[in-house]
Amino acid sequence: MKHKFPVLLTVFLAALLAVSPALAITFGELDGERHPNVGALLVAWPYPDGPVDIVCSGTLISPTVFLTAAHCVNWMPGAGIDPNGVYVTFDTEYVIGGSAIHRGTYYTNPNYGHDNANLNDVAVVVLDEPITDIVPAVLPTAGLLDELKAAGVLKDQPFVAVGYGTVRDDKTGGPHPLYWEGKRRFATGTYNALNKGWLRISMNPSTGDGGTCYGDSGGPHFLGDTNMVVSVTVTGDITCRATDVTYRLDIESARAYLAQFVQLP
Repeated sequence: MKHKFPVLLTVFLAALLAVSPALAITFGELDGERHPNVGALLVAWPYPDGPVDIVCSGTLISPTVFLTAAHCVNWMPGAGIDPNGVYVTFDTEYVIGGSAIHRGTYYTNPNYGHDNANLNDVAVVVLDEPITDIVPAVLPTAGLLDELKAAGVLKDQPFVAVGYGTVRDDKTGGPHPLYWEGKRRFATGTYNALNKGWLRISMNPSTGDGGTCYGDSGGPHFLGDTNMVVSVTVTGDITCRATDVTYRLDIESARAYLAQFVQLP
């Protein structure tokens, strides 16, 4: 599985996790203030004295809770990163040493990787101080995506991905067009498939879709133009132009983990 970690940590994390790295926003555009509750997860690397830089993306789901992917934080204890040694920024562009950052405590997911049907790839960072000037995103009700599929409307449903990862806006070649800028971007993809733990979304530019790439792991997929996050970015194809594989937030395993930190709908 090709997790969507940022390019700055690709070599280290690939060796650490024995997987290929994952992906950033492709064939999209700068987000500006469209999704102010989407931020970047930061850590000093080398820890603790290196520059504080982007690890993954994520979403504010309460004034103090930042949603991300489990694979974005579950490697940290083994790397010696203190639980209270991570940060989050909501600036539209992250500048090392120049952006507003918020310290928090990461919480690993003990069930991550234990279920091949969904991998339990969700985690949170609890911020030291509440964010009072940003409206948090909302979570889906239990089984929402199954209900939409049964109603026959999911096949026409667009999903909006947001993140800070590497960018692709050139359809030619393999991974060569990828570049890094550390800015929040968004793109719209269309429904591909729904599985027990995964929502698969087309990000094929040939059909007008966009999606995620390296550094977008943990970032949200909003249900169309709503403020509801129905899944988080996990993986996709290595050239960031085919299918987004995202972890569902409306399933029992995701809700059981998140219920420890927020009130569920």
